[in-house]
Amino acid sequence: MKILIIENEIYLAQSITSKLGQFGFTCESTSSIDEALHFENADIILLSANIPGQNFYPVIEKFKNSIIIMMIPYVNDDMVTNPIKAGASDYIVKPFMIDELVRKIKHYIEFHQLKKEIAFYRDYFCNSLLLPTYTINTKVSFPLIIKSISQKSIDMCVVNYAIHKKFTINFISLYKDSTNHVQLLKDLPKTQLTYVIGFEILSKEDKEDCMKRLKNIPVVFSCLSGDLSDFKNVFELNVKEVSHGLQDNILSVDEYIKAMILKFEDRYPDTELSKRLGMSRKSLWEKRKKYGITKKK
Repeated sequence: MKILIIENEIYLAQSITSKLGQFGFTCESTSSIDEALHFENADIILLSANIPGQNFYPVIEKFKNSIIIMMIPYVNDDMVTNPIKAGASDYIVKPFMIDELVRKIKHYIEFHQLKKEIAFYRDYFCNSLLLPTYTINTKVSFPLIIKSISQKSIDMCVVNYAIHKKFTINFISLYKDSTNHVQLLKDLPKTQLTYVIGFEILSKEDKEDCMKRLKNIPVVFSCLSGDLSDFKNVFELNVKEVSHGLQDNILSVDEYIKAMILKFEDRYPDTELSKRLGMSRKSLWEKRKKYGITKKK
């Protein structure tokens, strides 16, 4: 990554350049604010706050999307509070250990990367996938079960709800180890929304146990099949809405077969279901195993 050092103490700038180079950073330095403004871009700006007679705010404005760390002789509003309000990321007090500076740099690199990832997923779900129909339009009490033939539609619904309620999501998959669901669902956070997929593979007794143990804890279970008539707090996505939402998305063969097994397994015996899917009963069994779908007894 490219670091621009703006420091009028030449020996300090040279020392920082040399030491950061040992950590794999590419550094350039200047002692002038005017010269710094001629640089096109930099990932990280190390900006001295006490260059005599020079206003550093134009640098903060130009590189506001970069990581800006103020290098200051002491802490006050002019050197810390106001620059940070203007867009600087952090500060470090001179003299400082290079390890301290590197820790700050690495922290903000990770922080900026996480912000980019969050922005990407938020845009992806909000603008590319989420439709107005994928919303929970009833008063919610937890734990909540959302049922649909489409995993994708449930995912959309949960993410939409989490964004609307400003929840972060704690994700758990029961497909990985359904026999250990008690441990997987132990000590769940009460300040996050826990989203659990694979609820349909649990036995009725285990489902009831989950609902009882997790009462009033913000948990949403995804359920793709099975009879939920004995359960409260079930929100079922309308099949027509789901079909409409997926009409512009071509399912893969595996997605289609999985959806059909889940949708019709309660309606047809295996002999009839395998025939309608154009495969043998053995192939149907193999597909169930592959998708983690437990045959209902």
